Amino acid sequence: MTYIPRHALDNLAKYSYKSVDKSILSHYVLNPFWTWFVTLWPLSVAPNTITLTGLCLVVSNVATMLYYDPAYLTQRGGVELPSWIYMSWAVGLFFYQALDAIDGKQARRTGMAGPLGELFDHGCDALNTTFEVILASHALNLGRSWWTVASQIATLANFYLTTWEEYHTGQLYLSAFSGPVEGIILIVLVYVITALNGPAFWDTPLVQFVYLDRLVPGLVAQLPTYLQGFGTNEAFMAFGAAGVVFNSASRHDILLSKPARIHPANPPPSWRNLRVATHAKNKSSFRPVLLLIPFVFSATIQVLWLSHPEWTHSAIIDSTLLVPFLLAWGLQFAHMVGRIILAHVTSTPFPIVDWMWIWSLIGAVDANVPRYFGRAPIIQSSSTNTAIFVYATLVLSFLAYGRFVTLVIQDITEYLGIACFQVVKKDRDGKWKDAKVVNEKEKAK
Repeated sequence: MTYIPRHALDNLAKYSYKSVDKSILSHYVLNPFWTWFVTLWPLSVAPNTITLTGLCLVVSNVATMLYYDPAYLTQRGGVELPSWIYMSWAVGLFFYQALDAIDGKQARRTGMAGPLGELFDHGCDALNTTFEVILASHALNLGRSWWTVASQIATLANFYLTTWEEYHTGQLYLSAFSGPVEGIILIVLVYVITALNGPAFWDTPLVQFVYLDRLVPGLVAQLPTYLQGFGTNEAFMAFGAAGVVFNSASRHDILLSKPARIHPANPPPSWRNLRVATHAKNKSSFRPVLLLIPFVFSATIQVLWLSHPEWTHSAIIDSTLLVPFLLAWGLQFAHMVGRIILAHVTSTPFPIVDWMWIWSLIGAVDANVPRYFGRAPIIQSSSTNTAIFVYATLVLSFLAYGRFVTLVIQDITEYLGIACFQVVKKDRDGKWKDAKVVNEKEKAK
Protein backbone atom coordinates (compact mmCIF):
# COMPACT_ATOMS: atom_id res chain seq x y z
CA MET A 1 0.00 0.00 0.00
CA THR A 2 1.32 3.44 -0.95
CA TYR A 3 0.32 6.77 0.59
CA ILE A 4 2.30 9.25 -1.51
CA PRO A 5 1.38 9.49 -5.25
CA ARG A 6 4.13 8.67 -7.72
CA HIS A 7 4.33 12.21 -9.13
CA ALA A 8 4.77 13.56 -5.60
CA LEU A 9 7.55 11.06 -4.87
CA ASP A 10 9.38 12.28 -7.98
CA ASN A 11 9.49 15.76 -6.43
CA LEU A 12 11.46 14.50 -3.42
CA ALA A 13 14.67 14.51 -5.47
CA LYS A 14 14.23 18.25 -6.09
CA TYR A 15 13.78 19.13 -2.44
CA SER A 16 16.50 20.89 -0.44
CA TYR A 17 16.16 21.95 3.18
CA LYS A 18 16.58 25.66 3.94
CA SER A 19 16.50 27.35 7.32
CA VAL A 20 17.41 30.61 9.03
CA ASP A 21 18.07 30.89 12.76
CA LYS A 22 18.40 34.42 14.17
CA SER A 23 18.67 33.28 17.79
CA ILE A 24 21.61 34.77 19.69
CA LEU A 25 21.28 32.07 22.33
CA SER A 26 21.46 29.39 19.68
CA HIS A 27 24.46 30.86 17.86
CA TYR A 28 26.69 31.76 20.79
CA VAL A 29 25.69 29.35 23.56
CA LEU A 30 23.79 26.28 22.44
CA ASN A 31 25.25 25.61 19.00
CA PRO A 32 28.84 25.22 20.28
CA PHE A 33 27.51 22.65 22.76
CA TRP A 34 25.51 20.86 20.06
CA THR A 35 28.55 20.79 17.75
CA TRP A 36 30.53 19.05 20.48
CA PHE A 37 27.64 16.83 21.57
CA VAL A 38 27.14 15.30 18.10
CA THR A 39 30.74 14.06 18.08
CA LEU A 40 29.87 11.73 20.97
CA TRP A 41 27.57 9.74 18.70
CA PRO A 42 29.06 6.98 16.53
CA LEU A 43 28.59 7.29 12.78
CA SER A 44 26.69 4.00 12.94
CA VAL A 45 23.76 5.72 14.68
CA ALA A 46 21.07 6.98 12.31
CA PRO A 47 19.92 10.61 12.64
CA ASN A 48 16.29 9.57 13.11
CA THR A 49 17.33 7.27 15.93
CA ILE A 50 18.74 10.30 17.71
CA THR A 51 15.49 12.22 17.12
CA LEU A 52 13.41 9.32 18.41
CA THR A 53 15.64 9.01 21.48
CA GLY A 54 14.87 12.61 22.34
CA LEU A 55 11.13 12.03 22.01
CA CYS A 56 11.41 8.95 24.23
CA LEU A 57 12.91 11.13 26.96
CA VAL A 58 9.84 13.37 26.86
CA VAL A 59 7.49 10.38 26.78
CA SER A 60 9.24 9.06 29.90
CA ASN A 61 8.62 12.43 31.55
CA VAL A 62 4.91 12.17 30.76
CA ALA A 63 4.92 8.61 32.08
CA THR A 64 6.36 9.69 35.44
CA MET A 65 3.70 12.38 35.73
CA LEU A 66 0.92 9.90 35.01
CA TYR A 67 2.39 7.45 37.51
CA TYR A 68 2.46 9.96 40.37
CA ASP A 69 -0.60 11.98 39.35
CA PRO A 70 -2.83 9.95 36.98
CA ALA A 71 -5.82 12.20 37.68
CA TYR A 72 -3.85 15.36 36.81
CA LEU A 73 -4.81 17.04 40.06
CA THR A 74 -1.48 18.84 40.57
CA GLN A 75 -0.50 20.28 43.94
CA ARG A 76 -3.55 22.54 43.77
CA GLY A 77 -5.68 19.40 43.86
CA GLY A 78 -3.73 17.79 46.68
CA VAL A 79 -1.11 15.80 44.76
CA GLU A 80 2.52 16.84 45.19
CA LEU A 81 5.19 15.19 43.10
CA PRO A 82 8.72 14.59 44.41
CA SER A 83 11.01 17.46 43.47
CA TRP A 84 13.31 15.15 41.52
CA ILE A 85 10.46 14.50 39.07
CA TYR A 86 10.39 18.13 37.97
CA MET A 87 14.18 18.19 37.73
CA SER A 88 14.06 15.08 35.53
CA TRP A 89 11.60 16.91 33.28
CA ALA A 90 14.10 19.75 32.95
CA VAL A 91 16.90 17.35 32.05
CA GLY A 92 14.67 15.41 29.66
CA LEU A 93 13.51 18.52 27.80
CA PHE A 94 16.99 20.01 27.64
CA PHE A 95 18.38 16.88 26.05
CA TYR A 96 15.33 16.57 23.81
CA GLN A 97 16.25 19.96 22.41
CA ALA A 98 19.90 18.96 22.07
CA LEU A 99 19.07 15.69 20.31
CA ASP A 100 16.59 17.50 18.08
CA ALA A 101 19.33 19.96 17.15
CA ILE A 102 22.07 17.44 16.38
CA ASP A 103 20.04 15.03 14.25
CA GLY A 104 20.66 17.27 11.24
CA LYS A 105 24.36 17.45 12.06
CA GLN A 106 24.47 13.66 12.33
CA ALA A 107 22.65 13.39 9.00
CA ARG A 108 25.36 15.45 7.32
CA ARG A 109 28.11 13.47 9.07
CA THR A 110 26.67 10.17 7.83
CA GLY A 111 25.46 11.34 4.41
CA MET A 112 21.85 10.57 5.36
CA ALA A 113 20.39 14.06 4.98
CA GLY A 114 17.10 14.30 3.12
CA PRO A 115 13.36 14.99 3.28
CA LEU A 116 12.70 11.92 5.42
CA GLY A 117 14.72 13.43 8.24
CA GLU A 118 12.79 16.70 8.10
CA LEU A 119 9.46 14.89 8.16
CA PHE A 120 10.51 12.71 11.08
CA ASP A 121 11.95 15.69 12.97
CA HIS A 122 8.81 17.79 12.53
CA GLY A 123 6.61 14.87 13.50
CA CYS A 124 8.43 14.45 16.81
CA ASP A 125 8.34 18.21 17.43
CA ALA A 126 4.60 18.28 16.77
CA LEU A 127 4.00 15.56 19.37
CA ASN A 128 6.31 17.23 21.85
CA THR A 129 4.27 20.44 21.81
CA THR A 130 1.30 18.75 23.49
CA PHE A 131 3.50 16.73 25.85
CA GLU A 132 5.15 19.90 27.11
CA VAL A 133 1.83 21.71 27.49
CA ILE A 134 0.68 18.94 29.80
CA LEU A 135 3.93 18.87 31.77
CA ALA A 136 4.44 22.64 31.98
CA SER A 137 0.85 23.23 33.08
CA HIS A 138 1.39 20.67 35.81
CA ALA A 139 4.64 22.30 36.92
CA LEU A 140 2.92 25.71 36.95
CA ASN A 141 0.17 24.25 39.15
CA LEU A 142 -2.54 25.02 36.60
CA GLY A 143 -3.75 21.47 36.06
CA ARG A 144 -7.41 21.14 35.20
CA SER A 145 -8.17 24.62 33.96
CA TRP A 146 -8.89 26.63 30.86
CA TRP A 147 -5.38 28.06 31.22
CA THR A 148 -4.03 24.64 30.25
CA VAL A 149 -6.33 24.58 27.24
CA ALA A 150 -5.28 28.14 26.31
CA SER A 151 -1.65 27.03 26.52
CA GLN A 152 -2.41 24.15 24.16
CA ILE A 153 -4.03 26.48 21.65
CA ALA A 154 -1.22 29.05 21.81
CA THR A 155 1.53 26.44 21.49
CA LEU A 156 -0.11 24.61 18.60
CA ALA A 157 -0.91 27.92 16.88
CA ASN A 158 2.73 28.94 16.99
CA PHE A 159 3.81 25.59 15.55
CA TYR A 160 1.16 25.77 12.83
CA LEU A 161 2.23 29.30 11.86
CA THR A 162 5.84 28.19 11.52
CA THR A 163 4.85 25.18 9.41
CA TRP A 164 2.48 27.25 7.28
CA GLU A 165 5.22 29.80 6.67
CA GLU A 166 7.78 27.14 5.72
CA TYR A 167 5.37 25.68 3.16
CA HIS A 168 4.82 29.03 1.44
CA THR A 169 8.33 30.50 1.67
CA GLY A 170 10.38 27.35 1.26
CA GLN A 171 12.46 27.91 4.40
CA LEU A 172 12.16 27.43 8.13
CA TYR A 173 12.58 30.80 9.82
CA LEU A 174 13.38 31.04 13.53
CA SER A 175 13.31 34.54 14.95
CA ALA A 176 15.50 36.02 17.69
CA PHE A 177 13.06 34.53 20.20
CA SER A 178 11.52 31.28 19.02
CA GLY A 179 9.75 28.32 20.57
CA PRO A 180 12.30 25.64 19.56
CA VAL A 181 15.17 27.57 21.18
CA GLU A 182 14.32 30.20 23.81
CA GLY A 183 10.85 28.79 24.42
CA ILE A 184 12.21 25.39 25.39
CA ILE A 185 14.93 26.86 27.59
CA LEU A 186 12.26 28.94 29.33
CA ILE A 187 10.23 25.80 30.07
CA VAL A 188 13.37 24.06 31.33
CA LEU A 189 13.84 26.93 33.79
CA VAL A 190 10.20 26.57 34.88
CA TYR A 191 10.83 22.91 35.73
CA VAL A 192 13.99 23.78 37.66
CA ILE A 193 12.24 26.52 39.65
CA THR A 194 9.34 24.17 40.41
CA ALA A 195 11.77 21.49 41.59
CA LEU A 196 13.36 23.97 43.99
CA ASN A 197 10.23 25.77 45.22
CA GLY A 198 7.27 23.52 44.48
CA PRO A 199 4.32 24.14 42.10
CA ALA A 200 2.51 26.33 44.65
CA PHE A 201 5.27 28.90 44.15
CA TRP A 202 3.66 29.84 40.83
CA ASP A 203 0.34 30.64 42.55
CA THR A 204 2.03 33.67 44.12
CA PRO A 205 0.17 36.81 42.98
CA LEU A 206 2.16 38.63 40.34
CA VAL A 207 2.12 41.86 42.36
CA GLN A 208 3.95 40.02 45.14
CA PHE A 209 6.28 38.21 42.76
CA VAL A 210 7.57 41.52 41.36
CA TYR A 211 7.39 43.23 44.79
CA LEU A 212 4.82 45.78 43.69
CA ASP A 213 2.91 45.26 46.94
CA ARG A 214 6.02 46.52 48.80
CA LEU A 215 7.20 49.17 46.37
CA VAL A 216 3.86 50.83 45.66
CA PRO A 217 1.31 49.40 48.12
CA GLY A 218 -1.10 52.25 47.48
CA LEU A 219 -1.27 51.48 43.78
CA VAL A 220 -1.80 47.75 44.36
CA ALA A 221 -4.68 48.45 46.73
CA GLN A 222 -6.47 50.34 43.96
CA LEU A 223 -6.23 47.46 41.50
CA PRO A 224 -9.29 45.26 40.89
CA THR A 225 -9.47 42.20 43.13
CA TYR A 226 -8.84 39.91 40.18
CA LEU A 227 -5.58 41.66 39.26
CA GLN A 228 -4.43 41.67 42.89
CA GLY A 229 -4.77 37.89 42.94
CA PHE A 230 -3.57 37.29 39.38
CA GLY A 231 -1.13 34.42 39.80
CA THR A 232 2.39 34.31 38.39
CA ASN A 233 1.47 31.13 36.57
CA GLU A 234 -1.48 32.85 34.92
CA ALA A 235 0.78 35.76 33.98
CA PHE A 236 3.25 33.28 32.46
CA MET A 237 0.50 31.80 30.30
CA ALA A 238 -0.76 35.25 29.33
CA PHE A 239 2.79 36.17 28.32
CA GLY A 240 2.94 33.11 26.05
CA ALA A 241 -0.42 33.91 24.48
CA ALA A 242 0.67 37.53 23.93
CA GLY A 243 3.73 36.24 22.11
CA VAL A 244 1.56 34.32 19.66
CA VAL A 245 -0.69 37.35 19.13
CA PHE A 246 2.37 39.55 18.55
CA ASN A 247 3.72 37.00 16.10
CA SER A 248 0.46 37.05 14.16
CA ALA A 249 0.08 40.84 14.34
CA SER A 250 3.60 41.45 13.07
CA ARG A 251 2.94 39.10 10.17
CA HIS A 252 -0.26 40.99 9.33
CA ASP A 253 1.52 44.33 9.52
CA ILE A 254 4.21 43.22 7.14
CA LEU A 255 1.64 41.70 4.81
CA LEU A 256 0.43 45.23 4.11
CA SER A 257 3.92 46.50 3.28
CA LYS A 258 5.54 46.44 -0.13
CA PRO A 259 7.52 43.37 -1.15
CA ALA A 260 11.25 43.64 -0.57
CA ARG A 261 14.11 41.53 -1.73
CA ILE A 262 15.24 38.98 0.86
CA HIS A 263 18.86 39.42 1.79
CA PRO A 264 20.46 36.19 3.12
CA ALA A 265 22.29 38.06 5.87
CA ASN A 266 19.17 39.82 7.10
CA PRO A 267 16.04 37.79 6.36
CA PRO A 268 12.83 39.71 7.06
CA PRO A 269 9.90 38.56 9.19
CA SER A 270 7.42 35.94 8.09
CA TRP A 271 4.83 37.97 6.26
CA ARG A 272 7.46 39.70 4.17
CA ASN A 273 8.99 36.32 3.39
CA LEU A 274 5.56 35.21 2.29
CA ARG A 275 5.01 38.35 0.24
CA VAL A 276 8.33 37.95 -1.56
CA ALA A 277 7.80 34.24 -2.18
CA THR A 278 4.32 34.68 -3.64
CA HIS A 279 5.32 37.80 -5.59
CA ALA A 280 8.18 35.91 -7.23
CA LYS A 281 5.70 33.27 -8.41
CA ASN A 282 3.15 35.89 -9.50
CA LYS A 283 0.67 34.52 -6.98
CA SER A 284 -1.65 36.24 -4.55
CA SER A 285 -0.43 36.55 -0.96
CA PHE A 286 -4.03 36.58 0.26
CA ARG A 287 -4.84 32.95 -0.45
CA PRO A 288 -2.11 31.65 1.89
CA VAL A 289 -3.73 33.67 4.68
CA LEU A 290 -6.95 31.71 4.14
CA LEU A 291 -4.97 28.54 4.79
CA LEU A 292 -4.72 29.55 8.45
CA ILE A 293 -8.44 28.79 8.73
CA PRO A 294 -7.97 25.00 9.03
CA PHE A 295 -6.17 25.46 12.35
CA VAL A 296 -8.78 27.91 13.63
CA PHE A 297 -11.54 25.51 12.63
CA SER A 298 -9.91 22.47 14.25
CA ALA A 299 -9.16 24.36 17.49
CA THR A 300 -12.73 25.69 17.61
CA ILE A 301 -14.06 22.14 17.41
CA GLN A 302 -12.01 21.09 20.42
CA VAL A 303 -12.98 24.15 22.47
CA LEU A 304 -16.68 23.67 21.75
CA TRP A 305 -16.41 20.06 22.84
CA LEU A 306 -14.74 21.14 26.07
CA SER A 307 -17.49 23.70 26.75
CA HIS A 308 -19.98 20.95 27.63
CA PRO A 309 -22.13 21.27 29.72
CA GLU A 310 -21.03 24.79 30.71
CA TRP A 311 -18.01 26.97 30.07
CA THR A 312 -17.49 27.32 33.82
CA HIS A 313 -17.92 23.61 34.48
CA SER A 314 -16.50 21.41 31.75
CA ALA A 315 -17.22 17.69 32.00
CA ILE A 316 -13.79 16.98 30.47
CA ILE A 317 -11.60 19.68 32.00
CA ASP A 318 -12.91 19.04 35.50
CA SER A 319 -12.27 15.30 35.31
CA THR A 320 -9.55 12.75 34.64
CA LEU A 321 -10.35 13.01 30.92
CA LEU A 322 -8.38 16.21 30.31
CA VAL A 323 -5.03 14.51 29.66
CA PRO A 324 -6.35 11.85 27.23
CA PHE A 325 -8.36 14.59 25.50
CA LEU A 326 -5.25 16.76 25.06
CA LEU A 327 -3.23 13.77 23.83
CA ALA A 328 -5.89 12.96 21.22
CA TRP A 329 -5.93 16.62 20.18
CA GLY A 330 -2.13 16.59 19.91
CA LEU A 331 -2.15 13.50 17.72
CA GLN A 332 -4.73 15.03 15.40
CA PHE A 333 -2.63 18.19 15.21
CA ALA A 334 0.52 16.19 14.45
CA HIS A 335 -1.36 14.49 11.62
CA MET A 336 -2.48 17.86 10.23
CA VAL A 337 0.97 19.55 10.27
CA GLY A 338 2.60 16.29 9.16
CA ARG A 339 0.54 16.44 5.98
CA ILE A 340 1.58 20.08 5.50
CA ILE A 341 5.29 19.23 5.76
CA LEU A 342 4.76 16.27 3.43
CA ALA A 343 3.12 18.60 0.93
CA HIS A 344 6.07 20.97 1.34
CA VAL A 345 8.78 18.38 0.58
CA THR A 346 6.78 16.85 -2.29
CA SER A 347 5.64 20.18 -3.81
CA THR A 348 1.97 19.22 -3.67
CA PRO A 349 -1.09 21.35 -2.79
CA PHE A 350 -1.57 22.54 0.78
CA PRO A 351 -3.86 20.10 2.64
CA ILE A 352 -6.99 21.96 3.73
CA VAL A 353 -9.29 19.32 5.19
CA ASP A 354 -8.26 16.58 7.59
CA TRP A 355 -10.65 13.65 7.95
CA MET A 356 -9.55 13.19 11.59
CA TRP A 357 -11.62 16.27 12.43
CA ILE A 358 -14.80 14.29 11.80
CA TRP A 359 -14.56 12.28 15.01
CA SER A 360 -13.94 15.36 17.16
CA LEU A 361 -16.67 17.25 15.29
CA ILE A 362 -19.12 14.50 16.23
CA GLY A 363 -18.00 14.82 19.85
CA ALA A 364 -18.40 18.61 19.80
CA VAL A 365 -21.83 18.53 18.16
CA ASP A 366 -23.09 15.78 20.45
CA ALA A 367 -21.82 17.59 23.56
CA ASN A 368 -23.65 20.76 22.53
CA VAL A 369 -27.01 19.13 21.75
CA PRO A 370 -28.46 20.29 25.12
CA ARG A 371 -27.35 23.87 24.49
CA TYR A 372 -28.80 24.21 21.00
CA PHE A 373 -31.54 21.57 20.82
CA GLY A 374 -32.70 21.32 24.42
CA ARG A 375 -32.20 17.57 24.80
CA ALA A 376 -29.60 15.25 26.29
CA PRO A 377 -26.49 14.28 24.27
CA ILE A 378 -26.99 11.20 22.14
CA ILE A 379 -23.55 9.68 22.73
CA GLN A 380 -22.19 11.45 25.82
CA SER A 381 -25.33 10.99 27.89
CA SER A 382 -23.37 10.04 31.02
CA SER A 383 -19.90 10.50 32.47
CA THR A 384 -19.11 6.87 31.60
CA ASN A 385 -20.14 7.31 27.98
CA THR A 386 -18.15 10.54 27.77
CA ALA A 387 -15.07 8.73 29.06
CA ILE A 388 -15.54 5.91 26.55
CA PHE A 389 -15.89 8.39 23.70
CA VAL A 390 -12.83 10.44 24.72
CA TYR A 391 -10.64 7.34 25.05
CA ALA A 392 -12.00 6.03 21.75
CA THR A 393 -10.96 9.34 20.19
CA LEU A 394 -7.47 8.92 21.64
CA VAL A 395 -7.13 5.38 20.29
CA LEU A 396 -8.47 6.32 16.86
CA SER A 397 -6.19 9.36 16.67
CA PHE A 398 -3.19 7.24 17.67
CA LEU A 399 -3.95 4.58 15.06
CA ALA A 400 -4.61 7.13 12.32
CA TYR A 401 -1.40 9.04 13.01
CA GLY A 402 0.56 5.80 13.35
CA ARG A 403 -0.76 4.67 9.97
CA PHE A 404 0.20 7.99 8.40
CA VAL A 405 3.74 7.86 9.79
CA THR A 406 4.26 4.22 8.83
CA LEU A 407 3.05 4.60 5.25
CA VAL A 408 5.00 7.80 4.64
CA ILE A 409 8.22 6.28 5.99
CA GLN A 410 7.71 3.16 3.88
CA ASP A 411 7.08 5.15 0.71
CA ILE A 412 10.05 7.48 1.13
CA THR A 413 12.54 4.82 2.22
CA GLU A 414 11.54 2.62 -0.70
CA TYR A 415 11.65 5.42 -3.26
CA LEU A 416 14.84 7.15 -2.10
CA GLY A 417 16.57 3.95 -1.02
CA ILE A 418 17.47 5.37 2.38
CA ALA A 419 16.70 3.61 5.67
CA CYS A 420 14.94 5.36 8.53
CA PHE A 421 16.70 3.95 11.60
CA GLN A 422 19.89 2.54 10.09
CA VAL A 423 22.82 4.19 8.32
CA VAL A 424 22.30 2.20 5.14
CA LYS A 425 21.28 2.99 1.58
CA LYS A 426 20.35 1.04 -1.50
CA ASP A 427 23.06 0.77 -4.14
CA ARG A 428 22.38 0.74 -7.88
CA ASP A 429 21.55 -2.97 -7.66
CA GLY A 430 18.87 -2.31 -5.07
CA LYS A 431 20.80 -3.92 -2.22
CA TRP A 432 21.03 -2.32 1.23
CA LYS A 433 24.61 -1.40 2.05
CA ASP A 434 26.49 0.89 4.41
CA ALA A 435 25.69 4.50 3.52
CA LYS A 436 29.38 5.46 3.50
CA VAL A 437 30.14 2.84 0.87
CA VAL A 438 27.21 3.90 -1.33
CA ASN A 439 28.08 7.60 -1.00
CA GLU A 440 31.72 6.99 -1.94
CA LYS A 441 30.70 5.03 -5.05
CA GLU A 442 28.35 7.83 -6.10
CA LYS A 443 31.10 10.42 -5.66
CA ALA A 444 33.53 8.28 -7.65
CA LYS A 445 31.13 8.32 -10.56
